[in-house]
Amino acid sequence: MSAAPLPVVAPATLAIAGTDERFPVRRIYCVGRNYVEHIREMKEGDERDPPFFFQKPGDAVVADGATIPYPPDTQDFQFEVEFVVAIGAGGRAIARDRALDHVYGYAVGIDLTRRDRQREMRALMLPWERGKAFDASAPCGALHRAAEIGHPVRGAITLSVDGAERQRGDLAQMIWNVPEIVANLSASYELKPGDLIMTGTPAGVGPVRPGETIAARIEGVGTLDLSIGPRETGTGKA
Repeated sequence: MSAAPLPVVAPATLAIAGTDERFPVRRIYCVGRNYVEHIREMKEGDERDPPFFFQKPGDAVVADGATIPYPPDTQDFQFEVEFVVAIGAGGRAIARDRALDHVYGYAVGIDLTRRDRQREMRALMLPWERGKAFDASAPCGALHRAAEIGHPVRGAITLSVDGAERQRGDLAQMIWNVPEIVANLSASYELKPGDLIMTGTPAGVGPVRPGETIAARIEGVGTLDLSIGPRETGTGKA
């Protein structure tokens, strides 16, 4: 008796602004603590520390306009607006002055976080995946090609909840800029086409609740709008 065929799993993809093409997502790398005011509000780390990275699964991507269920295993579900870099040409040990040659484009993203679980894992000196790498934890807007918008180094980055602004910063405030991030990350990992890098969040992170809407914006880059749905069935009170 022949075995059942293995399922074919298509990669997650992102829209590419102005085209019908889709950008296949391979990995999602995230930069921790890349804005000074966010370091201060979280009361952790040295402002002079080199960048560090954690990952989310590629299938955690959620498209613009989606409704995301309030996830299980948390009572403190938080938003973090982020500038997203999409890698179009891979490489290892990429020189800083060549790093932008490897960038396909940019987008607005949100690093959704189970903050209570992240804090527990950090206190135990364990990996952050439980707080960071869960289903639907990486919403991302359409990619805008660098060939069209250039390589932004400044511009307002904001997030509002139900119309009230909660986060505001500027890309110029990043401690580590995009070429430095790409060079540093590629020293430890071989970057490949389809990789996304979420570059950190400005101050103002906070909780979001079922029924609320999120609007994220980066000047010169794009937008991302989400709704938070009910808590997933059977997971306790919101």
